[in-house]
Amino acid sequence: MSKTIELSGTKKGVISILKLEKPYGEKSGTVVSIGISLTGNADGPEWKVHIPMENLDEVIKALVALK
Repeated sequence: MSKTIELSGTKKGVISILKLEKPYGEKSGTVVSIGISLTGNADGPEWKVHIPMENLDEVIKALVALK
């Protein structure tokens, strides 16, 4: 699953969100990858963060609380 969102305040920027299984090799866990591209390249973002699935619920709660 993946999702691309327009990045507010930019001309072409995007936020890309996707689920990666075993991103660091066979023994690594699944992560959610959140990338930011100011040029609109969702497949090659300039910045990205990987959040382990085990932390996702807590991160979502924190984001909702910030809103």
